[in-house]
Amino acid sequence: MFDVESIRKDFPMIQNHKDVVYFDNGATTFKPKQVMDAMMHFYEYGTSNIHRGDYPLAVNADKAYDEVRKIMAKFIHCNENEIVYTAGATAGLNQVAYGLMHSFLQKGDTVLLTKAEHAANVLPWFHLKEEYGIEIAYIPVDEQGRIILEEVEGMFDETVKVVSIAHVTNVLGSVQPVKEIARIAHNHGALMVVDAAQSVPHMKVDVQDLDCDFMCFSAHKMCGPSGVGVLYGKYDLLEKMPPMLVGGGMNSRFQSVGTVQLKHAPIKFEAGTPNIEGVIGMGAAAEYLMAIGMDNIHAYEVELRNYFKNQILKLDNIELLNKDNEGAPITFNGKGVFAQDGAAYLATRGIAVRSGNHCAKLLHEIIGTDGTIRAALNFYNTKEEVDRFIEAAKDISVENAIGIFF
Repeated sequence: MFDVESIRKDFPMIQNHKDVVYFDNGATTFKPKQVMDAMMHFYEYGTSNIHRGDYPLAVNADKAYDEVRKIMAKFIHCNENEIVYTAGATAGLNQVAYGLMHSFLQKGDTVLLTKAEHAANVLPWFHLKEEYGIEIAYIPVDEQGRIILEEVEGMFDETVKVVSIAHVTNVLGSVQPVKEIARIAHNHGALMVVDAAQSVPHMKVDVQDLDCDFMCFSAHKMCGPSGVGVLYGKYDLLEKMPPMLVGGGMNSRFQSVGTVQLKHAPIKFEAGTPNIEGVIGMGAAAEYLMAIGMDNIHAYEVELRNYFKNQILKLDNIELLNKDNEGAPITFNGKGVFAQDGAAYLATRGIAVRSGNHCAKLLHEIIGTDGTIRAALNFYNTKEEVDRFIEAAKDISVENAIGIFF
């Protein structure tokens, strides 16, 4: 049984800020005590660098760090040598773009995106277009950012070599048909790259079932620490790709004449001293989510979002932009109200949401506005919090929004 009240007791931020309704989970999530305890245990009892020393503290640090690779492999159903630790989804997506440019792509090749992507899945490809001459094309989506699957096949010609899309988009919560698109891409000899920052925290993700070639996500959006994440890649592709960063730990040897022998994947992508405590915290977060059950989390969040949607649709002063999507965000605007002003008014009522373009600066070409308010739910949110939000949202108006500044 999913017991949200019991779960909420695990989160110090919820207990310490009972006056706040936190609906900014798409930006970052609260951390359970279990994650903090795992990180503090390392600080208090296990601090050492990893893969550098032979004394007991170092050996134990090695074990704690390396064990997380097994945990994350279980979390997304892959082999542990296909898990690369990164600084987050942005770092992972940049590594993929850089690595493919130097191992797979050539000038004139095309990468398929959508206009609903986060900047982290657009700007690395823009860089390749500017520096190396690749081409970019956009898969058609509907008004709620959902890929029109019937039009995907027609996007392919001999130049298309990569498809890179979000599994769940960060603004509208569009759940994209990754498995079906991966099949089409592979039939045309193209690779499938997935930004899973907004999907892995909210649903069971099986990279083998999806058959994606690369997937990136961040720990801080799944109740883990900031500054750490995962790049999953099929092992043979990781072996062919060069690392974006070089330094200590990722090479076997190098000589004064300039020759370098790299270690095998995934270690060759992890130059320098890593975020050891962050990796340990990420492992604790994944174990915490798996203990609750990703299917349980997803079912609860879908139920909560449906309740939220039905309540907000009753408000005449609110325009809901993604009523048909099942992803976690509720994305809306107050009618006639600038998004940031609406969010600022909600803040005066103890409601934490995000406003703006949410790093998706091409999305305005789809939805016709450059700014929205996003209320992103997580499994520790409740219907009571939704009710409190609705009471506050009833009062969003030009007059009330302007009034908070005077």
